[in-house]
This record gives sequence, C-alpha cells and structure tokens, in this order.
Amino acid sequence: MLLKECGALLEGHFLLSSGRHSDRYFQCARLLQYPGMAAAALAPVADAVRAGISRGAFKLDAVAGPAIGGILVAYELGRQLGLPAFFTERDDSGRMTLRRGFGLSPGMNILIAEDVVTTGKSSAECAAALREHGGCVSALACVVDRRPCPSEGDAHFPLQVLPLFAAVRIATADWDAADCPLCRHGLPFVKPGSRKQV
Repeated sequence: MLLKECGALLEGHFLLSSGRHSDRYFQCARLLQYPGMAAAALAPVADAVRAGISRGAFKLDAVAGPAIGGILVAYELGRQLGLPAFFTERDDSGRMTLRRGFGLSPGMNILIAEDVVTTGKSSAECAAALREHGGCVSALACVVDRRPCPSEGDAHFPLQVLPLFAAVRIATADWDAADCPLCRHGLPFVKPGSRKQV
C-alpha cells in the first residue's frame, strides 16, 4: 500500500480535524509530496469519475479542494481529468471561502476533492462556499475514506446524496473526546491536522 510505503499511515493517539480522537492518522501530505505516487494513487479515482460521467451520472466542469489537504488532490485530479482545479480556504474568521480571484460560472458542476474524509465537514464547508458563488457540487473524491461503515450509508455525513470516489477505504475507529479509550488510559494525543479546533 502506497500509504505505508511513504509513511503516511501513522499510529498512536490523534486529535482529528473533526475534533474526534483516533488511534490512526493519515498524513496524506507524505504521499502527495511525490508526484508519481500522487498520480498513481489518484488514477483509479479519476477512472471511476470518468466512468460516472460516461454513464451520465453527473457532469463536471472543474475540481475544487478545501485547503490545505485538498489542494494537491484537486490539482492532480484536475490534471488527470483535463479540468481546471482551484481551492477554497478559510478567511480570518475561520469561514470557508472562495478567494484569490477564482471565479465560477453559474451552474458550474464541481467535483470536491479531499485528502481524507472522516465526517465530511470540510467537504460540506467547501460545498457551501461554492454554492454561494453559483456552483453545483456533483460528486466527491478523496485519497482515504476512513468513515467506519461507508457502505451502509451514514445519516450524519452531510453530503451523503453525492457519489464519493476514494482511492482507498480504510474503516478506522474514532471516538468523541469524552468516550476515547486512549484518553481513559492516560495516553497523550497529538494534533497533526491543519484546522484549528473551535
């Protein structure tokens, strides 16, 4: 597995960007720093997205990723799909926005691309920012889908009505901070993600 090969799969006690705790963390930046590995990891995702377009499941005009984790994923998928790629980012208040002169045409169909999907919060915030500018979110993509049971559906996943294409699905345990068994055992956690906790 490419994630292990490049040291992107970490084990320990982690505070995730979602605020939940886990014994595994996927540091996809370690994979995405190598263009060849990034291309290889995302090629099956691009193929699956193309197949969805071919069968008429959705249309795409562009790829967008929430900063920071989605920037390189969006770029690589945009490159492979022959589509423009851009990103949303947080403003000074922490709200996800579209900046840097990126513009959307009304009704533009967009694929949201992320590094890791756990709760879907970043994708939902990215989708809201794109919709504010007239975009239409058609599908989602990621390197790692780490939701516990994605095949059974997830009523709490904010964008569950959209197709999600993942390079790999690895169901991992995660807990609310109050229910974390690692905390109960006194193991200190680290927070490797980029999002500030609120």
